[in-house]
Amino acid sequence: MATGVDERRNGGHPRSDKGMGPVQRPRLSVGFILAKRFTLCAFANFVDVLRLAADEGDRSRPILCDWAVLSDTMDAVPSSSGITVQPKERLGDPRKFHYIVVIGGLMDETPNLGAAYTKYLRQAAEMGIPLVGVCTGAFLLHQAGLMDGYRCCVSWFHHADFLEQFDGLDPVADQIFIVDRNRLTCSGGASSAHLAAYLVEKHVGRAQASKSLHIMIIDDAHLPEKPQPGVTLDLKTQDPLVRRALLIMQQNLDFPLPVKEIARRMGVGNRQIERHFSTALGISPQAAFLRIRLSFARHLVETTDKSIAQIAVDCGFCDSSHLSRMFRRRYERTPQEVRRALLDAS
Repeated sequence: MATGVDERRNGGHPRSDKGMGPVQRPRLSVGFILAKRFTLCAFANFVDVLRLAADEGDRSRPILCDWAVLSDTMDAVPSSSGITVQPKERLGDPRKFHYIVVIGGLMDETPNLGAAYTKYLRQAAEMGIPLVGVCTGAFLLHQAGLMDGYRCCVSWFHHADFLEQFDGLDPVADQIFIVDRNRLTCSGGASSAHLAAYLVEKHVGRAQASKSLHIMIIDDAHLPEKPQPGVTLDLKTQDPLVRRALLIMQQNLDFPLPVKEIARRMGVGNRQIERHFSTALGISPQAAFLRIRLSFARHLVETTDKSIAQIAVDCGFCDSSHLSRMFRRRYERTPQEVRRALLDAS
């Protein structure tokens, strides 16, 4: 693919304008589309990996990689932090790039990209140019009709929002990024650096990808299956399989999934999950799921004024009596007693 793009970009003859013979063309070229109020951190992490991989040392010349912020109007684009970015060039031929990356922004302020961008992205898809959704960029790609049939990565924090707004999709919130054929998605933040490093390693080389991350003081490149950091609970482990399973549990507190379903979603066997939980935590997946639900129930008891009956529903218990029995076994007090003690202390 890279060779074809390079030839298209140079009329089939990758030579310098001065007739001095062949010149090195970027092995990885990326076009960025920034949504209004885009997440600056996600964009900066992605583009800095490209910048550091593109040249020797920290000289930032776009030799091995190049990139451009695209626009239909050339107006500066405001980020969610108020910092603006000036586009470099207008929308044109998508084949100039190996990837088109859409950087999303705040969930509550995610707008439609607009007709010109939607047309451009659909044209890129028709030409087989891979599309990348970063942060809520996956939402924007779906709004453009370009995510049907694809798995997509969203932040665990936005998982419920995605389900509410985008019917028919099965978002993945237990991995740092997803590569599904010619759609790549990640949850933003540091994961955008890891996705960029994945592309650099694929097109430029592992050394360049590692160099970028090390200069940015980021751990070595993570594989897509690396779990996202989730809500802090009292179960701690470095086992990536167990951490992914725990994240799935966190996302389904109100409707506890059987281990068989968790295993299916992760593409592993029941016994494999059970072995990993036993080794990493010393308990079964079922016991871990119950502990997570009780931990969250206690959090709601202590920090909200929800009724115990509603907390039971929110945490996947049959009723308040069921919650109270399990709660007492775990904490030696009922939810009502915990709440009463807090009121007495205040």
